[in-house]
Amino acid sequence: MAIRKTEDADLRNEYPIWIEVGLVVTLGILITAFRLNFQPQGDFKVQMEQQEVVKIEEVQQTKQKMKPPPPPKPPVPVAVPNDQIIKENKVDFDASLDLGESLDQPTQPPPPPPKKEEEEEIFMVVEQQPKPVGGMQAIYDNLGEYPDFARKAGIEGRVIIQFVVNEQGQATNLTVLQGVHPLLNEAAMDAIRKTEFTPGKQRGRAVKVRMSLPVMFQLK
Repeated sequence: MAIRKTEDADLRNEYPIWIEVGLVVTLGILITAFRLNFQPQGDFKVQMEQQEVVKIEEVQQTKQKMKPPPPPKPPVPVAVPNDQIIKENKVDFDASLDLGESLDQPTQPPPPPPKKEEEEEIFMVVEQQPKPVGGMQAIYDNLGEYPDFARKAGIEGRVIIQFVVNEQGQATNLTVLQGVHPLLNEAAMDAIRKTEFTPGKQRGRAVKVRMSLPVMFQLK
């Protein structure tokens, strides 16, 4: 047999009323609490420690004054002997003056200026350029053995030598334009120095010509 509640015993019907009453009471408590003035007794002070103030001063750069150079030392006086005897020139007061003689004395012509030595003319390009007798192979034949130190160190490359071929076909004034190693540079200059050239000619006349040649050093 199922038990049923009566309408008076069912409390769920009164839930909305109790919720509204609770909200009104809570709201009244909040309003009363906000209207009350709560002031603490006595003065409440917070003492803050004074912080240390650091002053930053700007340092001005000063220019160092250069001291003036010391004055030059006075020249050292040279002692002159007082016993130096000045020779007296004898003047002939009895000599007669010829008023008719002309005062204009003949002047000698100035000596001619010294002749400037003719500068040695060296051509860069001529009608017939100098060439090594036997071609470039003659230069490599004059190289001899590969420098021992350069061979062990594996040094190789191209050396460019500039020189002047004179009227006799000899290489003079040798300089290194592009070098690799002092040993190879010296070997290249020595080979060109030993090589004979056909002299350069300008208008059928043998002249000095400046030229440059490369010498290759390559290990096998």
